[in-house]
Amino acid sequence: MGKVSVAEIKELMKSTGVGMMDCKKALEANDGDMDKAIEFLREKGLATQAKKSGRAAAEGVVTAVVKGNVGVLLEVNTETDFAANTDDIRNFVANVAETIIEKNPADVEALKNEAIANGTGTVGEALTELAGMKIRENIVIRRFVRMEGKLASYIHNGGSIGVMVKMDTDLDADKVAYIGKDVAMQSAALNAPYVKREDVPAEVIENEKKIMLAQMAEDPKMASKPEQVRVKIVEGKVGKYYSENCLLEQAFVKDDKLTVQGYVDAEAKKLGGNIKIVDVVRYERGEGVEKKEENFADEIANMIK
Repeated sequence: MGKVSVAEIKELMKSTGVGMMDCKKALEANDGDMDKAIEFLREKGLATQAKKSGRAAAEGVVTAVVKGNVGVLLEVNTETDFAANTDDIRNFVANVAETIIEKNPADVEALKNEAIANGTGTVGEALTELAGMKIRENIVIRRFVRMEGKLASYIHNGGSIGVMVKMDTDLDADKVAYIGKDVAMQSAALNAPYVKREDVPAEVIENEKKIMLAQMAEDPKMASKPEQVRVKIVEGKVGKYYSENCLLEQAFVKDDKLTVQGYVDAEAKKLGGNIKIVDVVRYERGEGVEKKEENFADEIANMIK
């Protein structure tokens, strides 16, 4: 194996889209021959992954795993629903979740450098092999959150939505798990943007008030009312905003006579303790990912090309 220059490595990286260390190894293994190095990377599945990496990955799996007092909510995206439902992807996602629980990486890039649980090599290497050699689709570890404490989770529809709930309570975790799961199901169903009213930024409320007052000014019946009356009406409407957009103030889906907070308090009282919902994180598969739409004729034409 001969030494290779930085310029050669950069050229190979540019032509294949593969990372620096893999390009360096490929060139060294082929005595600096660029064409052979490209073939080497293709045979390893690395160049295949690079070619596919620009394609939208909007399908995939959201998973939630809780082990003792540590939990992880994780989203891994694929291009197709078919790939997402393969054992290869499901096993990969489970191993990545295990890695996050064990290693507590700072972010996705740090995660890729960790040794993958129940496997060999790093998470990044396992991802590249899976995408290039087995699935042959773009696969993206999109995001994750790791929590510690008394946790509960819920996964909807096999991985389309996942929610993790953290509770502060003087009760045993196993006793309150069902309460946390009910809160998680509420979040999955109604997708409140905030947990409690204190989480709503002041500028959001001020903007809502501004909009409401402007709407009243356009309504002849409201415009004639004194300003203090309109302000009071707006305050009432803000209360409705909280009840629609704050999880703990929403009507509980299993009993709409209670709010979610009312349900939590009632159950805590039955169990003889206190429960506070500290945090709720909700992932919906592919949310925010622009999915390219093609009709069947265009798809066939692109395949022929």
